[in-house]
Amino acid sequence: MQRTCCQSTEIFVTLGDVRRISAHVSDDSFHERRRPVDAEYLDRDYDDPVWAEATIASGGQRRVLRRTESQDCTFLGEAGCRLPEDVRPLVCRIYPFSFTEDGLDGEDPEYCPTSVLAPGGENMSRVLGMSRAAAEVLRKQLYVELREELASR
Repeated sequence: MQRTCCQSTEIFVTLGDVRRISAHVSDDSFHERRRPVDAEYLDRDYDDPVWAEATIASGGQRRVLRRTESQDCTFLGEAGCRLPEDVRPLVCRIYPFSFTEDGLDGEDPEYCPTSVLAPGGENMSRVLGMSRAAAEVLRKQLYVELREELASR
């Protein structure tokens, strides 16, 4: 069975994400800095230099959500994410759209089991209720927070 992004992806969190989630859960132990599990992440030739520079700190570490022993996101519950939508990490909320600082690129449905969530062949944005306009607003917010990340170093 295909695992979801909540089970197979390391979720980068911005400083803004940390503030929002910390305020909601009254704790900040839900994230950590570590090197990516997939070493290729550090070797990729990114077409978005802001993303690469803001998300990969010295020593190749990234701020990501902690994972359980089974490698699920710490916030994954039986019915999906336990965080309210407006508190979830920005990269989670933008999904299924791929993006760069210049804009949205299109849908990238490879991280969710489309055979389960969209068995009729619907696109993931419709299944998840994510419009391109809403994703664009979140993408802009993400890059404001990525630039904050760079300024804080």
